[in-house]
Amino acid sequence: MTLTRTQIDLVRHSFALVEPIAPQAAALFYSHLFAADPMLRPMFRGDMQMQGQRLMQMMAAAVSLLEMPEQLNTALRKLGQRHVGYGVQDQHYPTVGAALIRTLSDGLGEQFTPEVRAAWVTMYAMVSQAMMDAAREMEPAAA
Repeated sequence: MTLTRTQIDLVRHSFALVEPIAPQAAALFYSHLFAADPMLRPMFRGDMQMQGQRLMQMMAAAVSLLEMPEQLNTALRKLGQRHVGYGVQDQHYPTVGAALIRTLSDGLGEQFTPEVRAAWVTMYAMVSQAMMDAAREMEPAAA
């Protein structure tokens, strides 16, 4: 799964609009996430502001690597493997994706056009698939 040049541009442009409000966007994301699945809340220990900063930094890194799929895939695989240790399972990824899309929709308003939404949905599908694949590859070693 890859993004088209147009989708990359849409993701980059829309993320640039979110970056100035990164702390608020992160807080909104976690609000949506925990409202959708309160059982995820215990996975997040510690300072949620710091967690939000890490989320936004990882998103910025992913957006910056969209034209470098090998580097992006390597980073996503490492991230997916780390998330196994936090208790993340495949069924959590759709909930996270829905919270992300809702956050972007809330934050961007009218600028979150159907084309922008489709670009982010495609990007998140690519990101989550790489992370889940890496996590699954760890399972036999853990057994």
